[in-house]
Amino acid sequence: MKRGKSIFTYLLLIAGVIVLVNILSERFFLRLDFTSDKRFTLSKATKDILNTLHQTVTVTAYMSEELPSNFSQLRRDFKEELIEYANRSKGKVMYEFINPNKDEATEQKTMQEGINPVLINVREKDQVKQQKAYLGAVVQYGDKREVIPLIQPGAAMEYSLSSSIKKMTVENKPRIGFIEGHGEISLNSMMQVMQSLSVLYDVEPVNLKDSSLNLSKYKTLVIVHPKDSILRVYFQKLDEYLAAGGNIYIAMNRVTGNFQTAAGSVVNTGLETWLEQKGLRVNPNFIVDQSCGSVMLNQQQGGMTFQTQINFPYLPMITNFAKHPVTKGLTSVLLQFASSIEYAGRNNEVTFTPLATSSDKSGTENPPLYFNVSRNWQQSDFPLSKLTVAGLLSGKLVGSTTSRIIVVSNGDFPVNGEGREARQLPPDNVNFLVNGVDWLSDATGLIELRTKEVSSRPLDQLQDGTKATLKYLNFLIPFILIVLFGIFRWQYRRNLRMKRMNENYI
Repeated sequence: MKRGKSIFTYLLLIAGVIVLVNILSERFFLRLDFTSDKRFTLSKATKDILNTLHQTVTVTAYMSEELPSNFSQLRRDFKEELIEYANRSKGKVMYEFINPNKDEATEQKTMQEGINPVLINVREKDQVKQQKAYLGAVVQYGDKREVIPLIQPGAAMEYSLSSSIKKMTVENKPRIGFIEGHGEISLNSMMQVMQSLSVLYDVEPVNLKDSSLNLSKYKTLVIVHPKDSILRVYFQKLDEYLAAGGNIYIAMNRVTGNFQTAAGSVVNTGLETWLEQKGLRVNPNFIVDQSCGSVMLNQQQGGMTFQTQINFPYLPMITNFAKHPVTKGLTSVLLQFASSIEYAGRNNEVTFTPLATSSDKSGTENPPLYFNVSRNWQQSDFPLSKLTVAGLLSGKLVGSTTSRIIVVSNGDFPVNGEGREARQLPPDNVNFLVNGVDWLSDATGLIELRTKEVSSRPLDQLQDGTKATLKYLNFLIPFILIVLFGIFRWQYRRNLRMKRMNENYI
């Protein structure tokens, strides 16, 4: 009877602790982040933004319920993220969740807010069907509002929230100037880049021919793929801008290829000479890389024409990046006709940092040349490794004030094109330019959030032996722990029993 009361008291105590923990968890939110990418830890940039809020930010999450596990996890992660925002802002961030699928009126309102449904695959009774799901949010600050139309699993969730809040709370956006007038790529041809930059900046075209131009009002100047010669007087203006502490991002082509004529040639604009005066040489060569993009080749067989996708080493796929904020989080950037970059400067007050390099199996070819798309490439065609394709010059480049220049030896990577020729770019191609502009221009630290996302480690990318080991360990470890606990408990009770049988035991 006494033993029964003891067990009842013990169970009652456990129930009381569980109830107390639940009550406290409603009032206090705490989670420990042991992930390698710190996906559940708010960045300093986000904390700074939340600490400067003057009004209440309201986040209305329109997210469907009863979704597959990965999307349900997304909903939980987003809610926990909002709890962190609310706690950190001391109540300045408020949120609510609405299920758009509950009735037709709510669904209509959701779409009117700018959040459209996506179709996801759902498995039911060994059948796969498509289900309509809403995974967006509306962020409101005073009379301003920002729409996050789609929050994807593994995406940079914190960046979407923090940049939306920052965009609404910033009073005077810094200006970014894109140089034009020498055949540079137009702003309309870089829509993805413009969309990303417009979050924090006012982007304007800048023509150096304008006699009344005041370059000092721009945080950063950007030069993308000039094709025509640039006069010396305009380089003098750029030097004056650098002497005043300005920063420049340059994406230039030292060589170019014509797919119609299958010919490669050198590009001379004067920009290469100006950079060489500062110790940076962009070589007039084509980098060829075993890690590369592909092109479509028309082939004929039996009177029929069909297309074959083949690797084209003149389109290097860059996967080697420096540990630097500009390249943090990037995985791959596809360049088109890139050249090698070398630093030969002797100014002790200027430093050069390679930001991106080719693979371990790469090489160079000098123009003029002919592109043979059916060429049988050999290992001997790639005798070089880690050729620099992007770098950072920093220091007293002109005068006594510190300034910075980022140079990428390809001007095509951020270009979408226009009209029917427009294409969707890989995210990292966009981030490569936008990250650089952010680092040169913005001190908030939001650059670190754009590429911060959940690091996926899918089992299907592991070797078979590793997968089998993990599988059996995952299955056996709980049983092993139970057995070890049983052995330990048996040994403990056996020792205790033997001790009690001892004559001298009291």
